[in-house]
Amino acid sequence: MKSSVFCFRPTSPERVGFESLEEVKSSRTPRSPYIKEKCRNLMAWIGKGGHKHYGSSDFSYDPMSYALNFEDESSRADEFPSLNFSSRLPATPDRSPDIKHLGETPITDAVFPSSKPESRNCTVTDSTAPNSLVFSKQTLTESAVKSRLAFKGIASGMAELDGSSAADTLLLELHQILNSCSKSISGGDLSHSQTSVSELVSFLDSVSDAAISEPENGDAKANAFKILSEIYQILCSPSLDHEIMDALSFELPKSASKFAGISPQCLEIADNVVHQFIRKCSPRDMLSILCEALDSPNKTVKAAAYLSPLISGLSNVFLSIQRRHFEQIKVAVPVVVKVVKVISSEPDSQDTELETLFDRVVVNALSIQTVCTNMETGENGKLQALLGLYVLQILALISVSANHLPFALRLASLLPYCEDEEDCSRFSSHVYLGASLSVILAQKYDEFARAAKLDLSALKTELQNNQTKKWQAIGMLKHIFSSVDLPWEFKRDAVDFLLYITSGDISNELDDEHNDCSLYMTSIFSALQAVTMIIIYTSDAALRKNAFEALKRVLGDIPDSQRFDILKALIKNSDSSSMVAILLDLVRGEMHRESTLRMSVCKDKALEADSKSRQNTLFWSTGILELVESVMRPVAGGPPILPDNSDAVLSALNLYRYVLMTESAGKTNYTGVRSKNNLQKAYNEWLLPLRILVSSIEAANKNDNDQLAVDTVCALNPVELVLYRCLELVEENLKHPV
Repeated sequence: MKSSVFCFRPTSPERVGFESLEEVKSSRTPRSPYIKEKCRNLMAWIGKGGHKHYGSSDFSYDPMSYALNFEDESSRADEFPSLNFSSRLPATPDRSPDIKHLGETPITDAVFPSSKPESRNCTVTDSTAPNSLVFSKQTLTESAVKSRLAFKGIASGMAELDGSSAADTLLLELHQILNSCSKSISGGDLSHSQTSVSELVSFLDSVSDAAISEPENGDAKANAFKILSEIYQILCSPSLDHEIMDALSFELPKSASKFAGISPQCLEIADNVVHQFIRKCSPRDMLSILCEALDSPNKTVKAAAYLSPLISGLSNVFLSIQRRHFEQIKVAVPVVVKVVKVISSEPDSQDTELETLFDRVVVNALSIQTVCTNMETGENGKLQALLGLYVLQILALISVSANHLPFALRLASLLPYCEDEEDCSRFSSHVYLGASLSVILAQKYDEFARAAKLDLSALKTELQNNQTKKWQAIGMLKHIFSSVDLPWEFKRDAVDFLLYITSGDISNELDDEHNDCSLYMTSIFSALQAVTMIIIYTSDAALRKNAFEALKRVLGDIPDSQRFDILKALIKNSDSSSMVAILLDLVRGEMHRESTLRMSVCKDKALEADSKSRQNTLFWSTGILELVESVMRPVAGGPPILPDNSDAVLSALNLYRYVLMTESAGKTNYTGVRSKNNLQKAYNEWLLPLRILVSSIEAANKNDNDQLAVDTVCALNPVELVLYRCLELVEENLKHPV
């Protein structure tokens, strides 16, 4: 990396260049009414934000981007020198006697040959077709001929083959629908074209849904494979009219991708189908089509498998871009991140399908790197920055997989693109999570550190000796601690890393003026709150012990003036009685440390002692009584719920008893605990209601011998003991209130 501490830095106000694009007019070859209508519909979809399957407002793409970012139509002239396909075909031969009465047969009868092995050679001349297309010596299979004859109502002598098998029936239906599509699209019939294409999509969806919904049905899988193979053979035909290809490109990539979850063979063919559209159609159009398809899976589709061909298609589109690379790629990157994030967090996603998806996403990033490499130096700065942010997000997403290391190693070489000066705030928290994980992976795997060019030793030393950067690092690690998707091993490694960087003692060498962490209070609190959750929920005793030690070390690094606020916030925002008890005990420990420090001041330094005592009463304040009250009288009112909160109540009573005894012995009143009003409030509102509650619970369980009753009484015994001692202390101090 250009900076080894990229992931532990404050963000910069600079942007990576997400400015809106200027509107530019470009000449285009006129499209058919069908294509124009589909383009308008697609752009309207994009303008409205598309399907909201994932409910994210962070990722959307601007329809105005597409008109600017690819080569204009003049640049396509080299790829498609002539749209008059008849000019590229041989001269018209004599009409074959076998089909000489099919003068009105749609073009697709010759354009869409079947892939079945039994075939015969026919020569077709269709003088009535648009552009006077001629097909000579075309290889037409028997199923294609049957489809044509059945469609014209003259399938004499072949009707018995129509229902010979389910596959033949489906192939026959497919060819009939394709004939209808070809005729309507070529004839410029917009309404009928839309109906025909919709019928084709519904047919393909029914075939794929049947195979996916019944994974044990071998016939359904075989039928799906044959239909998808037939579609691919059709698209590969050199005689396929480009106008028809354009029309089908709006829907077929999506429909073909739905077959990907049926079998590895179907996935391979779906990849080829999408690639064929990218090869023959406008990259600009295909980018918008693939982005729309990525955002619209249905419930019957295996989502991870469905996304794989589409993401691979985007990789091919990136490599097909001729200019405005950054503007195009920045549109697709957020779409990919969003859908992969949703799929990777779904509990029912299969590991094999996820790994296939992750592989495609990594290839997607590598294709962007290839584009960066091919661009001239000085023009690829924005794209490199975008690639760096993309890699960090991908790294976070693939880490949920148990087999994350191979993908992480392939991405490691791209991490140097993550530069310090770029602002990550536009992206999701996965950017910060990926940055933190890059350090943890480098700590765990030497090969990852080498590939990423990360000097981990220098990074650790810098974080140990620089308090500000240490706080930044703690705030970054919260993304690992709080993640519900990451394996526990990452949290264990992150806790070990935190223990290492907090092993120094530089906080005691700085005064509060130069040790202010106010800017990082929010992130530090979030990190500590996530650490408490690890302590509560981990089943690993060693991890629990290390996490608690890390919690104490981080609290020790926080200045005294802000440590109490952090502890108070942790206590009031915790739902765990045991954790509240632990945190209250930490507060009591801090108060004892302050008290000991005051008493250690020499008597002959009276002025210094007076100044020092004022500085060391930060925990000895009225805020202590607020903490006790938050436990003794919860927000809902009334006494606490017992025995559920017995741990927190016992700790709060011990804290109150300690404060009252210490203030009484020292004849002080820093906390206000000895004032008459506070003593009466504690007696009447905290202690007496609690005594009544404890007594009633014990009476109710006195004669029960079941285990629950025994456990309840045992939990309340220490509470009752400390409670009665507190009552005695309050009654005694009420005789001589301050």
